[in-house]
Amino acid sequence: MTIRVVLADDHPVIRDGLQVLLASVDGISVVGVAANGPEAVRAAVTLKPDVLVMDIHMPGGDGVTAAQEVARVAPTVGVLMLTMLDDEETVRAAVRAGAAGYVLKGASQQQIVRAIETVAAGDAILGSGVARPVLDALAGRSAAPPDPLAGLTPRERQIVELLASGLSTTAIAGRLALTTKTVNNNLSVVFGKLGVANRTEAALLARGVLGSSAPTRDRGPGGFGG
Repeated sequence: MTIRVVLADDHPVIRDGLQVLLASVDGISVVGVAANGPEAVRAAVTLKPDVLVMDIHMPGGDGVTAAQEVARVAPTVGVLMLTMLDDEETVRAAVRAGAAGYVLKGASQQQIVRAIETVAAGDAILGSGVARPVLDALAGRSAAPPDPLAGLTPRERQIVELLASGLSTTAIAGRLALTTKTVNNNLSVVFGKLGVANRTEAALLARGVLGSSAPTRDRGPGGFGG
């Protein structure tokens, strides 16, 4: 199945370069472009792409605001931020706004393509250049930090550990012999207990606490199942 993509960036050179890059990739089709936030939102609604690849700094409304609006009016569209900004505050704002992925513009073609494929599959991904600072901040790295997972039940903690390892909801359900609805219900409770907004923040927080004790699988740089 072909992944339908809309590119939103106010720099024509960037848009054109991404179009050329993605045109060479089997299974990905660029179905539209946008030069600012409002155009990106309209494209998400009218074109219904699988993935909206969007910059942060754009005229007429920044990418974070646009991502929040897309989450409201076109919730089936996965948002992947592709930007030069790597500060923790901006990354967290994008994730809380609903972005499923955050990759720096210095990423390789392979990393960008993988991020698009990951977001299209309903999973979340942070590029290697931004994952560590955000993980450190979310985990509250300080002298003897408290364990934020301490308030979870054994089942909830088990689900979060598998989420942190990169497993999707379906894979977690299969591993634990549960229904996907049960997993999603548990995750909703977990988000409230941990004070996080979504799967990406929960996975980052859990990885910071669990470290090497979390079960792992090959995710590539910064990837998390969703």
